Order: sequence, then C-alpha cells, then structure tokens
Amino acid sequence: MGSREATEVDVGQFPDNDRLEVPNEESRRFTKEQMFIMAATASINFSSMICYSILGPFFPREAKQKGASDTVVGFIFGCFSLFNFISSLIMGRYLVQIGAKFMFVSGMFVSGCVTILFGMLDRAPDGPVFIGLCFLVRAIDAVGFSAAMTASFSILAKAFPNNIATVLGSLEIFTGLGLVLGPPIGGFLYQSFGYEIPFIVLGSVVIIMVPLNMYLLPKYDSAPTKDSFWKLITIPKVLVLSSTIFSLSASFGFLDPTMSLFVLKKFQLPVGYVGLVFLGLALSYSLSSPFLGFLSDKKPPLRKWLLVTGGLLASLCYFLLGPAPVLHVESKLWLFVLMLVFIGFALGMSGIPAFPEILNCAYENGFQEGLSLLGLVSGLFSALWSLGSFVGPTLGGFLNGKLGFEWAAAIQGGWPLLSGIVIGIYYIYETSRKRRSSPQDILGTEQERAHLLSSET
Repeated sequence: MGSREATEVDVGQFPDNDRLEVPNEESRRFTKEQMFIMAATASINFSSMICYSILGPFFPREAKQKGASDTVVGFIFGCFSLFNFISSLIMGRYLVQIGAKFMFVSGMFVSGCVTILFGMLDRAPDGPVFIGLCFLVRAIDAVGFSAAMTASFSILAKAFPNNIATVLGSLEIFTGLGLVLGPPIGGFLYQSFGYEIPFIVLGSVVIIMVPLNMYLLPKYDSAPTKDSFWKLITIPKVLVLSSTIFSLSASFGFLDPTMSLFVLKKFQLPVGYVGLVFLGLALSYSLSSPFLGFLSDKKPPLRKWLLVTGGLLASLCYFLLGPAPVLHVESKLWLFVLMLVFIGFALGMSGIPAFPEILNCAYENGFQEGLSLLGLVSGLFSALWSLGSFVGPTLGGFLNGKLGFEWAAAIQGGWPLLSGIVIGIYYIYETSRKRRSSPQDILGTEQERAHLLSSET
C-alpha cells in the first residue's frame, strides 16, 4: 500500500505482461483500427447526446400543456436514467456473452427508433395516456442507450490501454458538441415545424449511423471471468469514487427539467433562444475535457486533486446559479451563464479521472485483465451516472415545484459538496497511511543491509 502512487503511474504507462502493450511510437500515431474505433465511439457520443438534449428547451412546457406537473416532468426525465442504471449493470455483466460490437450497434439502432417514436407522442391523449407512453418510450430508449455506451467504454479501454483518459477526454468533445447542438437545433425545429420534426430528423440520423459503425468496429472476443460488480463496488476506494460519479451526475441531471422553465420565466427569452443558454455548460465541458484527460494520463497523482476540486467547485457554482436567496443577490443572465461555464469545467475535472482511477484500483486489487473487467467497470460507471441522472431530475423537479429554482439549485449543490469532502478525507487517510508505513519499510531495509554487511565480514 505504501507504493500505491507509484503503482498508479506504472499501470497507466507500463502495462503488465498480460495487457495489450502499445509502443511509444504507436501511442503518438494511432493505427487504422484505433481510428475506426474513435470514429464509431464519437458517433455514439454525438448522436446520443444530441437526441438526449433536444428535450430541454421545449419538452417541459409541452408536457405541462399535456397535463404533466413539474414533479411528473422530473420523473419522465429521471425514468430514462433509472432504466439506464438497471440495464447498465446487466449489460456490463454480460458484455462478453453478448459481444461488445453487437451490443454497440443494436443499442444504437434501438435508440434511434424510439427517438422517432417519442416524436409521435404529441398525438396521444392528454393526461395519463400521454404520461404513460412517455415513461414507456423513455425506458426502452434507456436500454438501447446503456447498451451502446457500456460497449463503447469497454471497446475504448481495450483499444487504448495506456491513454484511456486522454481518449475519453478527446471524445467528450463530441459529447459536448451533441449537448451544444441539441438544444438550439431542437428549439429551432420545434419553433419552425412543431413537436414531431426534431425527433424524426435526429432519430433518423442515428439509424443511418448504424451500418457505418457495423463496418468500422472490430470484433473483440474474450473469456468471461468470475469477477462481479459486488466484489468491485466493495473496494473502499471504488466506493468513494462511485459517490463522486453519482453526485456529479445528480447535480448535472437536475438542470434537465428545471433550467429551461427558469430561463423562460426569469429572463423572458423566446424558446428558440433558450437552447443557446445551454452552450455555456456544454462548451466548457467539451473544450476542457481533452486537456483534463491528457493531464490525468500523464500525471496520475494529480487525479486526486482534480476529483476534490471539481466537486467543491461544482457545489459553489450551484449555490450561485440561482443565486441562493440567502445571498440576496439579484439573478442576472450573465451570472447564470457564467456559473454554467464553471459547472461544465468542474464536471470534467471530476468525471474524466474517475474511470481510469476505478480501472487502476481494480488492477491493484487482483481483478483479471480482459474485456470482462472492462465491461464491469464500464457498466458500473454508466450505472452510477444513470442513478445520479435519475435522482437529480426527480428530486430537482420536486424541489423546483415546492421551493423554486433558486433554493432547489442550492440544495442540489450539496451532492458534489458531500462527494468532494468524502473523497478528500479518503485521500488524506490514504496519504497518512503511506507515511506511517514508509518508516517501517526504510527501517526494514536498513536492518537487512546491516545483516548482509555483517555476514560478509
């Protein structure tokens, strides 16, 4: 345990004998297969996020007109993440049996089809029928999304074992691009052509990408292992990191059902312009992620500082997002957008290092290398993010309806504050344990050296 920090560096840069080794020259120049993998995963990052984010500018208002309350709108957003949480655990556990490539393309196809189907829901009768169909379609979409994303993480970790954080960070550009383009495109298409067209157009784009990815992706085969989610999650460090992933996702998901309603009411913006407010969050996240991923791979000891700082920064930004009424500060559009920019950066600081940290921790605790482990880690990461995405919108919609956006945002900021404090305490404990063990190691070494010298004389 005293050499864990050095071990983290070794795992990131010098793989074990069983792990896929990539020469230094290859790490700077990707192979054709690696480029194909990056193109395929970039397509799912972009398409899934653009389909997910088009709901923000107009769906809450549309749903309220169809008889849904603020709380129910929050449940509709949260339903996606709840089913995503459940299915991610299943997909991660049986990734090897199903096949990573098949899981990827089939999940993408399902997601595209149900996105189109979601655009037909405005024809459903108001009230319980509309609300029930929203839940059903979102649940099916969640299963397809979890399949594609779990397989995507696993394939990337398999193809880029030495610089997974850098690659994940670089591909988050496309995640951010989907988040950036989704709200304005969705808002524009909705304002120009009505409710159905945004979903039909973007769902069709996803379906068109399916045959392309069937050609681009390689097929990975691996034997299943006896490792389990329970064995992984009971590792103390993984448990702490899991709380970080959950808290950031919960605070981020809170914005889905609440932010557009607040902006429309507070700043009197047209629906078409509400999507532009999302740019601050999406751009800061996507532009900072490649740098944070590169920093995480090159300087593994810095990951702990990124995780702690990201949580505390996100908490402060949510307190100022409204701002909280206790501050007696008038809400301004420029301040709102500025806080979104910092929230996006804080999300990258804590989100990007978490995946390689969990993966390294699994290696250190004796997990067997292979696609099966990558499926477990990917499924766990996706499941935790989805669980937070369920709690965030659900609780956020309830708090927004009862207390208003200002107090709801301040309360929601407690999630990253708690995670930042917990992981900070864990790293302090870990560092102190290393220091306590180091003198004993040094003493033992000196005693061995003295014994050898005396025996030689």
